[in-house]
Amino acid sequence: MLIRKPSDIPSSEITSESAYVNRRSFLGTVAAGAAASLVPGTAAAAAAQDQPNTWEEITTYNNFYEFGTGKEDPSRNAGDFKVRPWTITVEGEAHNPGTFQLEDFIKPYSLEDRVYRHRCVEAWSMVIPWRGFELRKVIEKAQPTANAKYVEFITLLDPARMPYQRRPILDWPYNEGLRMDEAMHPLTLMVTGLYGKDLPNQNGAPLRLHVPWKYGFKSIKSIVKLRFVEKQPVSSWMKASPNEYGFYANVNPTVDHPRWSQKTERRIGGGLFSPKVATQMFNGYGDQVAKMYEGMDLRRFF
Repeated sequence: MLIRKPSDIPSSEITSESAYVNRRSFLGTVAAGAAASLVPGTAAAAAAQDQPNTWEEITTYNNFYEFGTGKEDPSRNAGDFKVRPWTITVEGEAHNPGTFQLEDFIKPYSLEDRVYRHRCVEAWSMVIPWRGFELRKVIEKAQPTANAKYVEFITLLDPARMPYQRRPILDWPYNEGLRMDEAMHPLTLMVTGLYGKDLPNQNGAPLRLHVPWKYGFKSIKSIVKLRFVEKQPVSSWMKASPNEYGFYANVNPTVDHPRWSQKTERRIGGGLFSPKVATQMFNGYGDQVAKMYEGMDLRRFF
């Protein structure tokens, strides 16, 4: 599932983008879930599901409302966003809170390359080769207290640098949260780059979250704060539209968004007439994560 490399050698100097796309072992993370998700008879879709999206597709079709509400707005508007210096604060119910410069925050962790499926609530998906480290490593270092049941994440608040924060699109700053067991799961990644390069501004530079079995809006971008809390956080989209966006946001084809179905998805990059594929429960990661939700009513806790 992983390609490991020395942490002091940029993967961009080891592996080209074409090698990422063609390396079979690198695709192993998504192969099983992707194969199971296909509508019968769509052989072309099967091949497409195994193939990471291109750099251009990943970096020009984004949700990042701090830089615009259109899919192409972030790539147009985030080019001048300055991500150095950058400070990360760890606070709340933890024995080792602190404030760190980005480089000091990342330095203790060995970076890994992983291919994850990214499923958006609007019924589109990508396959993305992220670079990052497991969130649980941060949590282990922070040593949360017994009172810490959730981890809350908060995005930078700076309307001068994030111009759409001047508009009342959401209650800024953007915030999200995970239950502690979700945050500790080895699939949950703190992302610093993609295709072996530093994370582009429009994709959430310099540090974002990725939780591959959840809808994309859970994967908060441009993080400046992690807070360990006892009570479940009210995240930005929950606050904006609680009947549409729940706290858990697990990919679930049996629970439709009030305005569209989640039963199928269309892969970005396949063209306007690319075949839709069946959406898999937990985005194809059910074998790894389903046990965390045993006994829960996933229509209520959506």
